[in-house]
Amino acid sequence: MTLRRDQINRHRERARYERAELDAVLDAGHHVGTLSTVVDGRPWVVPMLYGRAGDRILMHGSVGAGALRYVATGAPAALCVMHIDGWVYAHTLFDSSANYRSAVVHGRLYRLSGDAAIQALTQISECLTPGRSAEVPFHTKKQLAATTALAMDIAEGQWTVKVRDAGPGMPEPGEADPGLWTGILPISSAYGHPKTSVNVPADTPVSPSVRAILQPSRRQVS
Repeated sequence: MTLRRDQINRHRERARYERAELDAVLDAGHHVGTLSTVVDGRPWVVPMLYGRAGDRILMHGSVGAGALRYVATGAPAALCVMHIDGWVYAHTLFDSSANYRSAVVHGRLYRLSGDAAIQALTQISECLTPGRSAEVPFHTKKQLAATTALAMDIAEGQWTVKVRDAGPGMPEPGEADPGLWTGILPISSAYGHPKTSVNVPADTPVSPSVRAILQPSRRQVS
């Protein structure tokens, strides 16, 4: 029997239960999460780039990574993803907080091979740098041999989503200072101007995939 891991005990009003809300957290931002497991009785935590393809979370790493080989054999693991949207300034430090979106997915990773591994590595790239896979050469046999492709199924009862999106709470009687500002300081992430690498001519046009990423932010690239 699989233990359910979809309950949030503290601030239950912040819990989200729709699968679409999980996908929204996983697909937002830059696809960076924290993967954790236990190896030889000791905690193991590492930041990981990931992608999502339907009901699977995809990750990859070097075949030489010992702990990664461990989770690839089916050890229980969890991936945590969090986005900070703003600092919440209240009348007291105790009541100050943050607005955020977070998700934790529990499961067991398994190694992909053959065409499934090739497809997964391309899908991860498309999540991180959309459109780039069509601009560069296909994976070589050497590159595939050096890379471990992993997947974790998103299963019912094995994930949680928690969201805070509100201003500061009401102060206790006598705590409020009418001259003290309270509110939200939004946090945003934006791309900078592309920097051409030294191994290509300085006037090399920026790739279409990069231009496409910059379009939503309405940045101009000359």
